[in-house]
Amino acid sequence: MHATEFLKSPPGAAIPRVVALAGTERFLVLEVLERLIPAVVGGEGQDLSVARYNGEELDWRTLSDALLTNSMWSPAQVVVVENADPFITECREQLEKYTEKPAKKSVLVLTPKTFPATTRLAKQLAKVGLVLDCNPLKVGPMTQWVNERARGRYQKTLEGGAAARLVDLVGCEFGQLDQELAKLTSYVGELPTITTAAVEKLVGGWKMETTWKMVDAARDGEYGRALELLDKLLVSGEAPLKLLGGIAFTFRPVAKAVDLVAQGQNVADALKTSGAKPFALDGLVGYCQRIGRLRWERIGAWLFEADRDLKGASPLAERIILERLLFRLTAPTPNSRAAGRV
Repeated sequence: MHATEFLKSPPGAAIPRVVALAGTERFLVLEVLERLIPAVVGGEGQDLSVARYNGEELDWRTLSDALLTNSMWSPAQVVVVENADPFITECREQLEKYTEKPAKKSVLVLTPKTFPATTRLAKQLAKVGLVLDCNPLKVGPMTQWVNERARGRYQKTLEGGAAARLVDLVGCEFGQLDQELAKLTSYVGELPTITTAAVEKLVGGWKMETTWKMVDAARDGEYGRALELLDKLLVSGEAPLKLLGGIAFTFRPVAKAVDLVAQGQNVADALKTSGAKPFALDGLVGYCQRIGRLRWERIGAWLFEADRDLKGASPLAERIILERLLFRLTAPTPNSRAAGRV
């Protein structure tokens, strides 16, 4: 079950005595703990009934003692193991035995980055405990979450397209998206709706303008200029996944349009159908005519590869991943054999 589904469930449900919050989204881990802890220990004595340990320094004896110690302040206690991956690796057998007969008045919460479903421990927890996926969502479900978060937490409605635009600008990062929703809520004040215009004005700012200049430079074949702007954005602290969202917002329609052109549509109509914005249409038509069919057909794969690599699939530095993507998209040597091998 994904953590977002768990958080939709009514509060008050019984919590199993062993829980794994597996994934890289710290925001989701904290949201689940905020729901889980009161459900276990009650409304009072929470600070005194929660023990937290670092899995990089924890040994089994220390954890076992903590789990078997009854809380004086509540009917049960929560024992949280942060950074649980090394601890799980070191103490897997003990954990497997513990899940068979856990302490009656303790809830053990493990927070590993990875938790393969094929392991014996994961299979046991799937039967007797609770395993929640705390990884990012894909764009579609992430957009839905933004709409739900705006309504549930901030009592605001996002107009059509505003949530998708926010995800394009920020990327699929729960914590950053929530921060932007909080800022947007303050910005619109008593108004019940957050508009797309508000998203672009508040979330973008100079960084958004610089991102569009970087994307335009890549579109126009100015790789050096694109790199200068990328460096400026990264030095300012802009998140690489957010920058990728800005790049993808312009080039994803280009990737989609290639199939429509193959079916007989002209380039301009294919780009419109694929979602290219009217103000960007002329530049993108020229871009598609310049880069050549071989590169055009590979844009979708390049965007997917960059997204995957920025999320941990590649050992390359985030800057290198983005520089490589911009080089590919810029097509500084169109119609050459080398261009096809980049």
